[in-house]
Amino acid sequence: MNDEAPTPARPLRLRVVDDHEIVRQGLAALLDRRAEFSVVAEAGTVAEAIAAARRFEPDLVVMDVRLPDGSGIEACREIRAEMPQTRVVMLTSYPDEEAVLSAIIAGASGYLLKQVRGRDLVSALEAVARGDSLLDPAVTERVLERVRRAASGGEQDELAQLTAQERRILLLVAEGKTNKEIAAEVFLSDKTVKNYVSSILAKLDLQRRAQAAAFVAKHGLDRS
Repeated sequence: MNDEAPTPARPLRLRVVDDHEIVRQGLAALLDRRAEFSVVAEAGTVAEAIAAARRFEPDLVVMDVRLPDGSGIEACREIRAEMPQTRVVMLTSYPDEEAVLSAIIAGASGYLLKQVRGRDLVSALEAVARGDSLLDPAVTERVLERVRRAASGGEQDELAQLTAQERRILLLVAEGKTNKEIAAEVFLSDKTVKNYVSSILAKLDLQRRAQAAAFVAKHGLDRS
């Protein structure tokens, strides 16, 4: 398989992934009536998304970030690893810069908000099919600011605020362990671990535990 854009001689084969049936069917109807697109499959979960990608090998996947059985970003990573010629556009309601960065790292070619107008979505998908990458204007500035902080050392400054114990707990949080599991591993009480986690998230400017994994991956941290 190669990573070349599909030729314009045939419609672009699309797959729509969203856990809300009405949204999914609406997107499919909007795109399928365009001559340049052909919706070949729909899915509502990560498992269905990956299975459908393997079966239909679409040119483009339009996928929600939040799915009932996991993250669309993880599905994107797996699809791109197996089918590098398939391009993925994340379509979500949330302008979350951490999710944007995670999506880019996972290989997504675009990140759009569901407030996008129909014709703008069509134009965006056509651009991605040509090999372009794009971000919704509503998230672009926030991501650029994050990149600027990283380039200036701001991200490293955040990491430098953590003690050795906090770094250890951060890695355990990133592995998906609960406070109780972490407490057993570091020999602390559940309450103490809860306080540590709250402090760590505040220092790193993270809103949710789930963002810890992306932070750890981006900085190349490990237990060594």
